[in-house]
Amino acid sequence: MEIIKVVTPRGLELKGAMFGGNANDTVLVMLTGICSNIFQNELLYTTGKLLEANGISCIIAHAHDSFSCFAYSDYSTGKQKHAGTFNADFNMVYEDVESYVKYAKEEIGFKNIILAGHSLGSNKIIHYLGNTPDNFVDYFIVSSPVDIMHWWKIMPNIDKCFEMAKSLVKAGRGEEILPFLFGGFSPMTANTVLGFHNADNLKNCPVLSGEGETDSLYNIKCKGSFVIGSKDSVTGDCPKAFMETLNSWTRSPECNQVIEVENASHIFYGKHDIYAQVILDCIQIHCSLALA
Repeated sequence: MEIIKVVTPRGLELKGAMFGGNANDTVLVMLTGICSNIFQNELLYTTGKLLEANGISCIIAHAHDSFSCFAYSDYSTGKQKHAGTFNADFNMVYEDVESYVKYAKEEIGFKNIILAGHSLGSNKIIHYLGNTPDNFVDYFIVSSPVDIMHWWKIMPNIDKCFEMAKSLVKAGRGEEILPFLFGGFSPMTANTVLGFHNADNLKNCPVLSGEGETDSLYNIKCKGSFVIGSKDSVTGDCPKAFMETLNSWTRSPECNQVIEVENASHIFYGKHDIYAQVILDCIQIHCSLALA
């Protein structure tokens, strides 16, 4: 594994991780979930290692919100800055995903790009794929996506966070970090809390809440797979039905597949090897069909 540096158009240097280097034709670019990164999410490392062992490169794509707080280089100012989940700008989702895709395509020269996401990373790739004019991506893998407005109703501390954030912003104190962890897992400024709540670009899986848009799913030009754990508590009482509904909103649902991993949770805890094998199988089947 090597750490790679991907510079966005706004000058922010994102640090990702690459398995397999540039010796292969095919790469999986995986966008991580919120506060999820290669150093603390074993699912990502396990997937990268298995793909590497099977002749497929893997880029774990850390966006702005992959770390609670991290020192980034800002090439627009030539200085270091602290950024992360605590002050993430969710309006930059498209730019972050595009930067990794173009890095894989133009800087490294991979011939086949598979774009994947886990958790909020899936919402990010749906937004990118449904709005990009480019055809750089050959296949997508959406796993454990989030209905944002439903998620806001079930996560701990959310109502308290939202009300305090509104109060702080109204008082001109939007840059202050709330005195308790957002959703029980990360510090966030008041501005970031409201920005996340209002991030319409991520409300593209509105199965349970009905709040959001489905055009992005319909506008995806390539085929793909939807992967979910049968015990994913974020997707309601029937995770597989959740994913089947998402697939039904794509342009050609019959060309995609929905895969349920038995007894797996949202983060596939204890089943990382199974998740990695599912991802490998999806890629190998796609590649074999593409060559047929």
